[in-house]
Amino acid sequence: MSSFKLNISEDWAVVILGFIIIFLAVWGFVIPVPHYEWTDSATLQSLFSQANELHVLYQFVFAYIMVIVGAMITGKPIMPYVRSFPVVFGLTIIALLLSGNARLSDLGLETVIFSLIIGLIIGNLFKLPVWFKNALNAEFLVKIGLVLLGTGVIFSNILEAGSLGLVQSLIVVLSVWYFAFWLCKRLKVDEELTMMISSAVSICGVSAAIATSGAIKGDSKKLSYVVSMVLITAIPMMIGMPYIARLLELPEEVTGAWLGGSIDTTGAVVASGSLVGERALEISTIVKFSQNVLLGLAALAISVYWTYRGTPVGGHIEKPGLGIIWERFPKFVLGFIAASLLFSFALDAETVDRVKGSVKSIQGLWFALAFTSIGLETNFRDLLRHNSAKPFWAFLIAQGFNVLVTLAVAWWLFG
Repeated sequence: MSSFKLNISEDWAVVILGFIIIFLAVWGFVIPVPHYEWTDSATLQSLFSQANELHVLYQFVFAYIMVIVGAMITGKPIMPYVRSFPVVFGLTIIALLLSGNARLSDLGLETVIFSLIIGLIIGNLFKLPVWFKNALNAEFLVKIGLVLLGTGVIFSNILEAGSLGLVQSLIVVLSVWYFAFWLCKRLKVDEELTMMISSAVSICGVSAAIATSGAIKGDSKKLSYVVSMVLITAIPMMIGMPYIARLLELPEEVTGAWLGGSIDTTGAVVASGSLVGERALEISTIVKFSQNVLLGLAALAISVYWTYRGTPVGGHIEKPGLGIIWERFPKFVLGFIAASLLFSFALDAETVDRVKGSVKSIQGLWFALAFTSIGLETNFRDLLRHNSAKPFWAFLIAQGFNVLVTLAVAWWLFG
């Protein structure tokens, strides 16, 4: 049971596995969604009911099979994945339980931050075997999650809710991305971090950073650094911006558009909008979803730029041809777009409503597993030592610019 040689590239493998999951759900094979929400010891105890434990087991077996199949079709040794995945899954369940706490959830703390922290603690306190670390393929897990993320980007819902959110998203994403890119260049932040920071600030936070890292084949340690910055700044923004809106006496529509366009994580946007009112929550969600629509297009543009920027050869810049661009192009972007088109236009509304909860749960699980893996393979001391304060300052300044520009555009469109 060493390996099964098919040697499909990892980029195509994640698209295949993502669509296997999607088609199984559409055809009626729906994985039960476990519950992790709890408020006190009594509700926490209820999560360990036989029914909920069975739902967790079903997800584990399903994800386990997908990981093994992924190793088989990419021609990788299977046994390291067979032995390591249960450990990664068990640690991820702890992260899901922590993020399910009502108080922590209200603070906008998402599962990925707990996954990352748990992974960092285990990975830095214990010396992990080499075979175990080699089997931590975080990028593979992330890309499957990104393909599934496309199922939640429903174009018709956004257009029905209002085109103003899409207009705002286009203006904000383009202006903030360019400003962040220019600022990082001025501060001499390295190229990979520059691309991840620019996308995270301007588009949709964690998902954009993940997609950009995949598009440029970025360092997972740098990705964890950017994700940490996103999640750290999202909390004070989520709590503080509604109070600033009240002081400025902003209408609910303007406040919602401001929150949805500025705050980088969907969970924090929902929590912040809820602090203001129903109308603010509705508008903020529409604007955030509109930004999510742009994620696939942004990843496409970034991957083409990253490939075509060229590398110095013999004193001049060599520009790759279309064949090289296609070879380096991240195929998960095609999976993301295809999944979005499938759920937006090909499937009927009843089918979408029936399967979206299960697919979203599996998508969240892949992201959580990926960040547990990133934490396990990251040395925390190296993370701090190899990253200067410049990226953090660039992120903060760009985020401040984002807040001001989004407020101006929100007032113009929704005021």
